[in-house]
Amino acid sequence: MSYQIETINMTDPTYLINDTAQLCDNKPVNEFGAKFIPVFYYINFLLSYLGNGLVLFIIYKYEKLSTVTNIFLLNLVLSNILFASSLPFWAKYHQSEWIFGITLCKMVSSAYFIGFYSSILFLTLMTFDRYLAVVHAVAAAKSRKRVYAVIASVIVWCISIAASVKELVLRNVWKNDLIGLMCEELGFPENTMKRWRLVSYYQQFLLFFLLPLFMVMYCYISITIRILSTRMKEKCRAIKLIFVIIFTFFACWTPYNIVILLRAIQISSTDEEVCSESLDYALYVTRNMAYLYCCISPVFYTFVGKKFQSHFKRLLAKKIPCLKRHISLNSQSTRTTSQRTPHSVYEY
Repeated sequence: MSYQIETINMTDPTYLINDTAQLCDNKPVNEFGAKFIPVFYYINFLLSYLGNGLVLFIIYKYEKLSTVTNIFLLNLVLSNILFASSLPFWAKYHQSEWIFGITLCKMVSSAYFIGFYSSILFLTLMTFDRYLAVVHAVAAAKSRKRVYAVIASVIVWCISIAASVKELVLRNVWKNDLIGLMCEELGFPENTMKRWRLVSYYQQFLLFFLLPLFMVMYCYISITIRILSTRMKEKCRAIKLIFVIIFTFFACWTPYNIVILLRAIQISSTDEEVCSESLDYALYVTRNMAYLYCCISPVFYTFVGKKFQSHFKRLLAKKIPCLKRHISLNSQSTRTTSQRTPHSVYEY
């Protein structure tokens, strides 16, 4: 497939781009990215496919899509797989240049953001659903039907796609004489690109971090209060798991979104493009923390539950016969305990 590539000669001191967006030429940061980022991306890709693939297999083997929880979990797994599928392309891009053409530049960028946004929204949605099932168990029993899960999932996908449309419009392939082929946002006046960047940064911080964070904290605090008011024998374990979930969510997502906010403030405070090497390094590091959480979240959210632990043990017993006796006893104990536990739909 043939496509036209714009050539930009960055080595010519007389060359100016009139009212067109430029990227910062930061050699140390680019060298850091070329050396370390591909490794992080490949690791995240492998962890995501192993973890999400395992969850997907257990859903297929032992569960049904008749429950709200499993429908949300399936969508979360699919969103993470979609996101992870883009990582090898970006890893190769950081190693050298973009070699995949304009069409894949737009498609991979869109898949990357759709998966990224939908993942955090599905995590939030699962938390809210858990809140309904525990805090408002009676009312939720009537409203938490399969159609509710399907409609909510469709809304999440629509929001994620709408938030990622700009990637189809703005992403383009162009040639930088110093770096090579680039897959970046290009083709509009600087003021237009600046506004789009600000929209993207504030969208990321407000819609895909601050709102989910408040919802996750509110829901789990409410769940904790509800659990403390019951006579659950495993009360302490449930509260510990809630604390771990909130702490992990906060620790992985907050640094990345603080960097995003600082970038937005930096762009808003000046009319000229400002290059900050420290912010670029911080973005590389904090972004991979957020990506790692994105990739392993289905495993984290499911295998703390006794039901999925039981399924995993059954799977191990089938594949490793010598462990069958020990695992079967544990699984039986797990099933007995979970039957005595209130709100066993989530089986803390």
